Amino acid sequence: MKSGIYCLFYGLLTLLMFFTAACTSKKDTSQPRTMLVGTDAAYAPFESEGPNKELKGFDIEILTAIAAKEGIPIKFINTPWEGLFTQLVNGDRDILISAITINEARKQQMDFSSPYFEAVQLIVVPMKSKVQKMEDLKGLKVGVQTGTTGDDVVSALLGKTNANIKRFEGTPLAIKELENGGVDAVVADNGVINNFIANNKVSFKIVSDKSFSKENYGIAVKKGNVELLGKINKGLEAIKADGTYQRIYNGYFEGKK
Repeated sequence: MKSGIYCLFYGLLTLLMFFTAACTSKKDTSQPRTMLVGTDAAYAPFESEGPNKELKGFDIEILTAIAAKEGIPIKFINTPWEGLFTQLVNGDRDILISAITINEARKQQMDFSSPYFEAVQLIVVPMKSKVQKMEDLKGLKVGVQTGTTGDDVVSALLGKTNANIKRFEGTPLAIKELENGGVDAVVADNGVINNFIANNKVSFKIVSDKSFSKENYGIAVKKGNVELLGKINKGLEAIKADGTYQRIYNGYFEGKK
C-alpha cells in the first residue's frame, strides 16, 4: 500500500512537472520580440552618446515613452546616418528614430508615423557676415550634413555637384569647420543649430529665410509593417494626451528640464 501511494505521488509529481514545463515553454514563446531601433547618435539634442556610450536625447525619450505605453520591447543601436535607411530596408533594424524629416522620396522606402516634431532649416554665419537670406549663399562655401534636408536645400540652390558644398558626417563637424574658416556658412535643422550655439562658446549669428519650408520628423518602420506602425501611432497619441510628450519637449527646447 505504501509503495502504491509513493507511485501515485511520484506519478502526480511527474505530471505536474510536465504541465509546468509546458506552460513555461508556452509563456517564453509568447514574449514579443525586442524591436531593434536605429538612431544616429550625432545629432544633439535629438540623439547623442553620454560619457559611457549610453544613448540619450529627445528622440530617445520620446520612443522610450511610446514603447512603454504599448508594451513594445526596444533596444537602441547607434547607427551611422549613411547606412540608416538601408538597415531598415534590409530588416537589420525594425524602427528608426533619428530626427528624420518625412518627405516623398523617403516615403517610397519606408512608412512613417504621424509627425512628432516640427523643424525648419536655419543658416549659421560669422557675426560679420553679410548673408541675410538663402540667395546670399551663392558663390560661398556652405557646410551641410551629408544626406540631410539641409544638404537638399543647399543642393537645390547651388547645384548638387557644386564644389562649394562641403559635406560632413555631422552638423557639429560642419560648424567646427565654420569656426576654422573652412566654410562661410552652415545650413541645418533649427533644433540642432540652436542647441549647438547654446552649449558652445562660439560667436555666430543665425539667419532664417522665409523660403525654408517647415518640416516634420517621423518615426520610420519597414514598408508595410502596419501592426508596428499602428502601435507607435497609438503610443504617440497617448503620450501627447497624458502630458508626457510636452514634459519631454519642455526639457529639451524650453529650458525646463
